[in-house]
Amino acid sequence: MLEMIINPKEAERGPWKMFFIGLVYASLSLILVHWFFSADVVLSEFSGMIVVTFCVMFSLPFMYYLINQEEKQDEQVEGLLGIWKVHNDAIFAFMWLFLGFIVAFAFWYMVLGNASLFNAQIETYCVINNPGGDLEACMAKYAIQKNGGISATGAATRGVRFLSILENNIYVMIFTLIFSLIFGAGAIFVLAWNASVIAGAIGIFTKYQVKHIPLGLLRYMIHGFPEIAAYFITALAGGIFGVGAIRHGVKDKEFLRIVENSVILLFVSIVILIIAALIEVYFTTLFF
Repeated sequence: MLEMIINPKEAERGPWKMFFIGLVYASLSLILVHWFFSADVVLSEFSGMIVVTFCVMFSLPFMYYLINQEEKQDEQVEGLLGIWKVHNDAIFAFMWLFLGFIVAFAFWYMVLGNASLFNAQIETYCVINNPGGDLEACMAKYAIQKNGGISATGAATRGVRFLSILENNIYVMIFTLIFSLIFGAGAIFVLAWNASVIAGAIGIFTKYQVKHIPLGLLRYMIHGFPEIAAYFITALAGGIFGVGAIRHGVKDKEFLRIVENSVILLFVSIVILIIAALIEVYFTTLFF
């Protein structure tokens, strides 16, 4: 029903509108899980993944529509500049959608005060930011405790954190590519998951105080925007490659152009991820 009320074609008329769509979808996902699953002894243990699953189901019509539109345009362009001119609207639309996810996830996670909603996300945060540390202790430390203290992310050196973050980001990029190849719009799962992880990290940084969400957004979006842009570019590359293979076949000259453009997009994604990891470890920490 929602895909009928909120038309995917709205993304073409203004990428910024996707921010509000992201707000609606992420808010509904968290609230529904809180209402219907938090009291269930078994399902509450998987709340973090169920939240992401709901968000994915809401977003699939938009992802499918945008990827199909971009593949049609990709057949006519060559070179990095041409690719950017054709796909920048879609990338901006994805970024606005992602930002909407983060804001809504962070806000409702703090307001509802249900620690189980992001249990998997907090565990992921600990694995990335405290490599080799006590996972259970880290999770207990960073669970929702509005009056508790939140300290630095651990004793890992900058070099170790950089490699840990870059390894995780490349891992996510590979999964994004695989998901988008198997099912063009499937990459939205990886992207919604990352939005929820960042929202959990914002909660930790702000000590679960709603009034500090803007500061938390600034803290994580300095490196988060280029990082997530790389994932969206990867998703776009995989999506247009998959759709192009089905529409043209591997022997068609149009398909060869699509392959070339996809490789360019993937190369750009890797470069952006390296830069984002450097910013997160060596630049952002200078101010936060």
